[in-house]
Amino acid sequence: MSKQNGFHVVTPLLESTAMSKQIGTTVYLKMESSQPTGSFKIRGIGYMCQNVASSNKSKGVICSSGGNAGMATAYAARQLKLPATIVLPSSTPQLVAQKLKDQGAMVKVVGKVWDDANAEALRLAESEGLTVIHPFNHPLVWKGHSSIVHELKASLPSKPGAIVVSIGGGGLFCGIMEGLDEVGWGDVPVLCMETVGADCLSVALKARDLVTLPDITSEATCLGAKTACQQAFEYSKRPNVISEVVTDLQALEAVELFLDEERVLVELACGASLAAVYSGVIQRLQEEGRLPKPLDSLVMIVCGGGSMNLAQLQHLQAVIRKRPHL
Repeated sequence: MSKQNGFHVVTPLLESTAMSKQIGTTVYLKMESSQPTGSFKIRGIGYMCQNVASSNKSKGVICSSGGNAGMATAYAARQLKLPATIVLPSSTPQLVAQKLKDQGAMVKVVGKVWDDANAEALRLAESEGLTVIHPFNHPLVWKGHSSIVHELKASLPSKPGAIVVSIGGGGLFCGIMEGLDEVGWGDVPVLCMETVGADCLSVALKARDLVTLPDITSEATCLGAKTACQQAFEYSKRPNVISEVVTDLQALEAVELFLDEERVLVELACGASLAAVYSGVIQRLQEEGRLPKPLDSLVMIVCGGGSMNLAQLQHLQAVIRKRPHL
């Protein structure tokens, strides 16, 4: 792994023998879990923080985050010697809050979900003259995330048959779409995965308009934006974009299988995309004629996640497996 401009690294692109065998085509894992902060977020957020620092006009940065975006902001701000304030919803694991403090950030806990924390971050930015680092809805963030696709273009022997990505507010998805356009891969199918109860993009597509979810009921709190960003909704209307939803249990089982097969622990939000293979979504889409069969190589964006450890995995196993499953 080599360091790129900014704070992210060029992450490994690994072939998964087990996943490839399961779906009958080569599956590549883009291991964003190997980033310094544990997730892809450092790409876009690091890029935006650099832009803020180079302007020399900011008193500091503030980010509302259920974890990974806050971690990326705190990490980049520390490197740039910028003061950082991170506003977290109460649903954020204590582990994350401590990690943020260890990076030197000031941490505030406000509200139940991300939208509440974001409202407080906007208020503080206004009153204290801080620059808002939005977790997903900013062109500089998308631009930073687009570097993933440029790395894929440099590493893959040919254009992939499809790319699988988890969707929360849509920042990573926007970056992937921007990158695909930039490298001439604009027609590659992109499969957007969400969990039931954090499925703001899927609900918006059905309604043909942006919809705000009444609440986040999924345990995948890092997918927990009640409303997708407008740009993600616009991209999702393209014919090569497919939206699918899995249950928390399917995402959890994917996390467990991935740990067994690839020896890497990722968070539930990442499990949503892994479930595309493990829960048979890819195969079903092929049977329905929505993905080609045979499929050229499949790229899984393993978005990672800094909020997962053994205790958190055990907590999710207890909570999710207690629920009645239809």
